[in-house]
Amino acid sequence: MGFRDDYIKSYKILLGSRSPRRKQLLNGLGLDFEIWIKEEQEEIFPDGLHPTEVATYLAKAKADPYLSDLLNKDILITADTIVALGDEILLKPASRTEAASSLQKLLGREHIVITGICLSSTDKCTCFYSETNVKFASLDEDEIYYYIDNYAPYDKAGAYGIQEWIGYIGVESINGSYFNVMGLPVQKLYKELKIFTGYKT
Repeated sequence: MGFRDDYIKSYKILLGSRSPRRKQLLNGLGLDFEIWIKEEQEEIFPDGLHPTEVATYLAKAKADPYLSDLLNKDILITADTIVALGDEILLKPASRTEAASSLQKLLGREHIVITGICLSSTDKCTCFYSETNVKFASLDEDEIYYYIDNYAPYDKAGAYGIQEWIGYIGVESINGSYFNVMGLPVQKLYKELKIFTGYKT
């Protein structure tokens, strides 16, 4: 009995995300799922958390509004992606100026993209994360504003999408999962779903 073809079909997979990128990536796993959308949670977290803890904290916080609606055999997937530049955490920019500021900080430097994932059911919850190191080249100011004005990266941590124009011209190197930088580390998610359902321990 195969996990994807048979075993997982006994579960109802729910993606608690508005992100078209996460929908695209989860589709790539060949799993049937539904999208659940509730009011977005503010990206607020306690002081003093390590960046990996911030990512998993936010992923878990996104799950909380859905938990009372889960039924037996439901599996809810929630996720949050952050960008860590040293000790500084770059979330989604609130304005054109903030987006430009975030990008200017990243240029010519290496940063870490962390996606926290939370899997929830009626009786348990597990959180995990994936890290990817990304290095940007130096870009001109007009290139930064061209990207912001044409791609409006206000829903993206660190103010960029690696799959967009700026990723093509600006990413010098990447160490880790490319899909994690897009917002969903699908290889690790697939592995964790097997463990969560008891298919593989």
